[in-house]
Parts: sequence; structure tokens; C-alpha cells
Amino acid sequence: MPAWVVAGYDEYARRLPREFVLELIELKPEPRGHGKTTSQVLAAEAVHIGAVCAGSTVVALDENGAVWTTLDLARRIGHWRDEGARVAFVIGSADGLAPSVKSSAVHTLALSGFTLPHGLVRVLLAEQIYRAMSLLTGHPYHRA
Repeated sequence: MPAWVVAGYDEYARRLPREFVLELIELKPEPRGHGKTTSQVLAAEAVHIGAVCAGSTVVALDENGAVWTTLDLARRIGHWRDEGARVAFVIGSADGLAPSVKSSAVHTLALSGFTLPHGLVRVLLAEQIYRAMSLLTGHPYHRA
């Protein structure tokens, strides 16, 4: 990822309260080519995603998902926190996510009606998680 993506993500992750752990797990994209179809590539990636997300509440990011407000996200994070749930927000590769990943996710979330580059999604999601946590903790960052 470009330096601005790393810096943006790191900035919001650093701001989170110590008791809130935000962990970034990057999976190497499945190699394209060699006669593999997009479906085959996505299916192989789905296996890796499933292994990493085992035991987690999965939220798949997809442009066709539900649109939440920041307050919606804050409420859900608060609920997950209170339940002690481990949550995995899954950003797909260049071809998106396999249908099996989306169908097995507890939620499918769209951050925008636009198709966004993966790096920008990473920064935007980290910022929204930080903003949601600021709402839950009474921090003045979010001014609605």
C-alpha cells in the first residue's frame, strides 16, 4: 500500500482507546492468470478469509451492502464490545469478495455508492471506527 494509506490507517488506529484493539491482517491476493477464472481466484481467497475470520462476527464490505450512519456503526460496535465479540471487517481484493464470503457475513456494508480503491477503504473504515468509538466514549471528535 502507498505510504499515505499506511499513515492514514496508523493515525486513526493510534487514536483509539488502549482497551479497543484494532488489528490489521493483510492477506496476499491470490495470483491472477495461469488460466484461473475470477470465480476460482475469489473462491481461493475465500478459503483464506474464512480461516482468518474463524470465530469472528464478519462484516463484508461491498458496494451493494447496507448503508449505515456513523451512529449506526457506533451502536453496533458498542453492542459487539458489550458482548465481547471479535469482529472482522473484510475488504475484498481487486475483484471484490466471493459470494460465499458475502453470504456468510453477518452484515454486508457499503461505505459509499462509489467504487473505492482498497487503500482508501482501509483509511475510511479506520476513521469511521475511531469516530464511532469517540461517540461511545463521549470524546468531542464527532460533531453531529
